[in-house]
Amino acid sequence: MKKALLALLVIAGYVQPLLAQKKTSGNPIFQGWYADPEAAIFGKEYWVYPTYSAPYNQQVHFDAFSSTDLVNWTKHDNVLDSSNVKWAKRAMWAPAIVKKQGKYYFFFGANDIQNNEATGGIGVAIADKPEGPFKDYLGKPLIDKIVNGAQPIDQFVFRDKDGQYYIIYGGWGHCNIARLKDDFTGLVPFADGTTYREITPKGYVEGPVMFIRKGKYYFMWSEGGWTGPDYRVAYAVGNSINGPFKKVGVVLQQDAAIATGAGHHSVIQIPGTDEWYIIYHRRPLTETDGNHRVTCIDKMEFDKNGLIKPVKITNEGVSARRIK
Repeated sequence: MKKALLALLVIAGYVQPLLAQKKTSGNPIFQGWYADPEAAIFGKEYWVYPTYSAPYNQQVHFDAFSSTDLVNWTKHDNVLDSSNVKWAKRAMWAPAIVKKQGKYYFFFGANDIQNNEATGGIGVAIADKPEGPFKDYLGKPLIDKIVNGAQPIDQFVFRDKDGQYYIIYGGWGHCNIARLKDDFTGLVPFADGTTYREITPKGYVEGPVMFIRKGKYYFMWSEGGWTGPDYRVAYAVGNSINGPFKKVGVVLQQDAAIATGAGHHSVIQIPGTDEWYIIYHRRPLTETDGNHRVTCIDKMEFDKNGLIKPVKITNEGVSARRIK
């Protein structure tokens, strides 16, 4: 009788959605060529803002993805594109996002500038909602010069314990840190009068990330070449925003049985817990095109000494996790 009833329900379309429900996120967590994911938690929702991974002249917009459980993701098309940033013409990538006083600030790199005469660098867009639409905030780049050898790309925005926001950024093997004005319209010099400080650790290439856990400052970055199999994530630990940051080791890299070129990540912590996740991009084993990258998620754990355990990249991804 029960089997007959189940069969009828399946035919009627009531049971199939339950049978098809995903148990884990799977990797990639959503379809399409996306890289350099910036992950954030707003309220009880997870958000991921990746680079649209395409040739530079086509890479002129951003999509976003949201989820309440890390498993099922909703796509939000075109949260920002170059039509809303008049100075951005090509290669918009590697966003960072911050919510402050009810507004959402979206930082991004654009134009892939190669010298200080070119127009481009790190810009800021603003919106009232996490899904946008975002519009250019300044009408010009926030950072538009190559300082200390750091190409102005791959920015990460970090809020310190005292509420001060910093921008940590840089490509070409150099990383700078600068203090942001309260309204994100510019930079504020440090006490010694300098605006930019170089904090490049050994092996740094791009993609900085910083977070605090149990009073320690974890500084992470990507190494190797973004199109190659040596792309990976390393980290250092310091006692303050000023470091010093000495490399501890590599925590994320390719697995020849799973995917290549795992790197350029972000990190989220479940509020009120010591649960951590790493969101990153990698290249499927079947792909050789440099732009064919996908966004993935796996757990990130620490040992008893506070060191990050090597991350095992998986095809399964993670189980559902709602925010209470």
